Amino acid sequence: MRFVVLLGCALLAQQAAAQSPLANAAGQPINGISCDAQEGQRIHIHQRLLIIDRGKTVAIPPNVGQPANVRCIYWLHTHTPDGIIHVEAPKDRSFTLGDFFSVWGQPLSRTMAASARARKGQKLKVWVDGKAYSGDPATIALTAHADIVIQAGPPYPKVKLFTNWGNL
Repeated sequence: MRFVVLLGCALLAQQAAAQSPLANAAGQPINGISCDAQEGQRIHIHQRLLIIDRGKTVAIPPNVGQPANVRCIYWLHTHTPDGIIHVEAPKDRSFTLGDFFSVWGQPLSRTMAASARARKGQKLKVWVDGKAYSGDPATIALTAHADIVIQAGPPYPKVKLFTNWGNL
């Protein structure tokens, strides 16, 4: 009986670690997304994420999805502090903005995105490719060159559609 209880506790701890921000630091799989020795080549697409909190841009740091203490890189990651998300996976599957936030270890809902919070009784304003998005932002599909803007306000500054994809 004691062995079963200990085994059950160990499995619960493992599940909790895989879903916590600390899982990113440890290189554990998050939402079925592995942290591998190198970037995957089967899928290679990019998106731009911009979060604006009461008129001020929220930083999306470089090296999200690249744990400092483990030598690996998640299939969803950043390299630079410009909000460009890199999806570089070794197998075909779809990814969502919620997956990226899970790897980042930040909250995402209709009322919060990282440190940006909607005012009490309000929701965030979300735009995908310049069009208003009214659903749960965690379900936004990460498609090639998607331009995702999340705003907590007011103010709600008008944001130009991102088109500078260069070689991405």
